[in-house]
Amino acid sequence: MTHPLTAGRILLAGERLAAESARFTGFGWMRGTSGNLSEVVARDPLRLAVTASGLDKGELAASDVAVVDAAGRPAPVDGVAPLVPSAEAGLHARVADLTGADAVVHVHALSAVVAGHHWPDGVRLRDVETLKGIGRLAHDDEVVIPVIGNSQDMAELGDRFEAAYDPRTPAVIVASHGLYTWGSDLKRARHVTECVEWLLSYALATR
Repeated sequence: MTHPLTAGRILLAGERLAAESARFTGFGWMRGTSGNLSEVVARDPLRLAVTASGLDKGELAASDVAVVDAAGRPAPVDGVAPLVPSAEAGLHARVADLTGADAVVHVHALSAVVAGHHWPDGVRLRDVETLKGIGRLAHDDEVVIPVIGNSQDMAELGDRFEAAYDPRTPAVIVASHGLYTWGSDLKRARHVTECVEWLLSYALATR
């Protein structure tokens, strides 16, 4: 059954996005106004609630979200103020559409940027217990966190993501930019983000 998009539903999504944004800001992964989070609020047609552009992610209100379509363009919802979505909303939509995830996280964790610099062909990991936190095996399972080139063109960046996408690995590094992760809901996406950031820090510390 498809539920209609209402201002109330968007505000509930906004509450969740604001809470997670504050948590990531506390980790130091959304400095200034950087980073953005999204949650799928409808699938047919695809609609996402995305944190609005230019706001301090540690101080978001439930209303500080924009609703976008499958191309990342603003999608009007009665009773919801038409805020400007993040510039990366198009990539969020592409990730949600391709992976089937209901939440997408984009943070500027330093470990991701540095790891992408050292391993531009992908960060290889194996035999680390924390790999279980991203749905992989702790032993005898080589995991590659893909690294893709950065672009200000979200269609181009989406094409790069799709070319590098491995359905077994819920994360991708955008070189010189940051980290994207995803999950079945915001809590799962947060857990993946925390584990991937730790794994990248481990890789850098032991290289």
